[in-house]
Amino acid sequence: MSVAKIAALLRQAEGTDNEHEAEAFMQRAQQLATMYSVDLAVARAHTAAKERRTTPMMRSIEIGQAGKRGLRTYVLLFVHIARANDVTCDVASNSTRVFAYGYAEDIDAAEALYASLAVQMIGASDAYLARRDFAGEVRLIRNARGRVERRAVSAITARLSFQEAFAHRVGERLAAAREDALATINAQQATAATESLYTALVLAEKQEQIAAYHAATSEARGSWGAGRAQTMQSRSGRAAGDSAGKRARLHGGAEISGGRGALRR
Repeated sequence: MSVAKIAALLRQAEGTDNEHEAEAFMQRAQQLATMYSVDLAVARAHTAAKERRTTPMMRSIEIGQAGKRGLRTYVLLFVHIARANDVTCDVASNSTRVFAYGYAEDIDAAEALYASLAVQMIGASDAYLARRDFAGEVRLIRNARGRVERRAVSAITARLSFQEAFAHRVGERLAAAREDALATINAQQATAATESLYTALVLAEKQEQIAAYHAATSEARGSWGAGRAQTMQSRSGRAAGDSAGKRARLHGGAEISGGRGALRR
């Protein structure tokens, strides 16, 4: 399975307006990305003695410009996508850039999925804000003096809650699609226990190589707060974002092997 063939399938998925077809294509897109990665790993092991072994790499990916509100939610989306594609990430302290560690084909797949899903997230959050579902929503917060106050939920708070929930839901769906793909591979190899064990060993070796490369080359200090939620939350924003994440098409764009520019919105 080549990168060009995956790109062709993703273009086919992008062309349908049928929600059920989109869901089927979505599952297949992530499944193929996972299966493609497995095939490449097996091929690397088979040809290691004949060719120069392909090694992990690091790619710097710009998420957005410093000072833009909500960059953390875009980083969260990318990190979830990366995990489903065997890519390890470091994140700049201001969330403007992600440093992706892994094999080139896996990083390509992650970037293609992100390019599509970031656009979907923006469009869905714009539509949610236009409906003004958050208007009149009030939350109780504790001020600097320790007193509890009632504050109206702002549009930016509603957007951030929406996008955070969208990213988490997409991450859950991608992880499930990955598990389904690996289960399919194991089922296909059930009659050949030796080959199944070999694939598992190759996958483990691949992950060890990425971890070793990351440990040797990463200059990151501390950890990025992927699980840290914003202080102020919007219930309607989180519910709407989760719903939109369930409907999102999990496929990339046509230029699967190319990068994408930084977020401009």
